[in-house]
Amino acid sequence: MSKANYSIPVKFRKMENLHIVFWLFKDISWCMVWKPLGIAMIFPTLVIAVIIALRTKQFMSEVCHNLSIVFWISANSYWMISEFFQFDSLVIFGTFTYKHIALIPFIIGILILGYYYLWWRPRNPDVLETM
Repeated sequence: MSKANYSIPVKFRKMENLHIVFWLFKDISWCMVWKPLGIAMIFPTLVIAVIIALRTKQFMSEVCHNLSIVFWISANSYWMISEFFQFDSLVIFGTFTYKHIALIPFIIGILILGYYYLWWRPRNPDVLETM
C-alpha cells in the first residue's frame, strides 16, 4: 500500500519560511519592547498567514490549522499592542482586562480545531489529509 504525499511548491515553502522570520521578529520585538518593529511585523506576519490558509483550502486539515494560526497571530498581535500602549491591565469589568480580549481570537482558533478534530475528521475518515 502506498501512502499519499503532500508536497509544497518551493515558492510556497519559501514564503512559509519567511513567515516564520517575520513572526520571530514580531515576538522578539514584543519581548524587547521595540514598538515600531513589533507593530510593523504584524502586517507581513498576518498577511502571509492568511495567504497560506487560502492556498491550502483544498485540504481541510491544513486550512483549519492555518486558520487557527491566523487567529493565534491576531490574538498575539492584539496582546502585544495592548502591552505596548499600556492598556492591557485596564479593567473592563470584574477581573477582565483589555488583555483578556485576546481570548476571543484564541478561542476562535480552538473552535476551528475542535470542529476539525471532533466533527469533520470523524465524519470523513477516508479523505486523504496531511495530518
